[in-house]
Amino acid sequence: MAIDEEMERDSDVVLFGEEVGQYQGAYKVTKGLLEKHGENRVIDTPITEAGFAGLGVGAALSGTRPIVEFMTMNFSLQAIDHVVNSAAKILYMTGGTVKCPMVFRGPNGPPRGVGAQHSQCFAAWYGSVPGLKVVAPWDCNDAKGLLKAAIRDDNPVVVLENEILYNTSFELSVEAQSKDYVIPIGKAKVEREGSDITIVTFQRMVGESLKAAEQLEKEGISAEVINLRSIRPLDVDTIVESVQKTNRLMTVEEGWPHFGVGAEICGLAMEYMFDYLDAPVERITGADVPMPYSKPLEALAMVDSSHIVNGA
Repeated sequence: MAIDEEMERDSDVVLFGEEVGQYQGAYKVTKGLLEKHGENRVIDTPITEAGFAGLGVGAALSGTRPIVEFMTMNFSLQAIDHVVNSAAKILYMTGGTVKCPMVFRGPNGPPRGVGAQHSQCFAAWYGSVPGLKVVAPWDCNDAKGLLKAAIRDDNPVVVLENEILYNTSFELSVEAQSKDYVIPIGKAKVEREGSDITIVTFQRMVGESLKAAEQLEKEGISAEVINLRSIRPLDVDTIVESVQKTNRLMTVEEGWPHFGVGAEICGLAMEYMFDYLDAPVERITGADVPMPYSKPLEALAMVDSSHIVNGA
């Protein structure tokens, strides 16, 4: 819906990727776009991420607004030079004279049953790069509003969708049904208010954190759940305001613990929240191993609501 509306709104928006046209997308995200907008704007590419990501950067520098779809963000590793060294650095290296308005989007985070090479979370990877903006939607309102904001932005934006959430149904709000519905990049959302602990999370872990908050409420603990929405820039103010109220902080993510999003928030907590914390920050992450293919081992490596409850 978001891509279609933005292609209607702006004729400079074009789409590149494997199977985005005739096959209508590996997950049917681009269904109907080829028939509606034509093969000059919806372009099926060969299986060459480095090639079509580079084409996307060139197209952005030439006046269009490309959306580059990776079938999974794991495949963006084939094209990471264009994402990190070309798109992210152009504005700085030209003294602010050349913009690179484009979107890199695709499913992120561990799905299930696909093994180590297809099960990584790229929030910390791309969130560490100056020059990129990185967003990670949870529900359908996030997905629409953040993608539209990304397409309209004059900077390169990485949109990390979640493969498991493709199979999850949400209710699209009346507000989000507007063609002008845009969520500002860099603004988090308090999904549930609480008074005893702040849980900061993003993407699929928002749902798991809300489940955990319901269980914690039965145990007499009132948890506030913050949906980051945006990884870079990070809405530090919303986290600080919450911790000033709850005096406890937990971070939850599907990625690895070392140098992750939670680790960054822990560092920020020492800078901005130290005087408000009554206990050490608790981090919940995926296991520090390549994702196992074995289903029982995979389940042990992934985060669910029980880990969050135990951590609180």
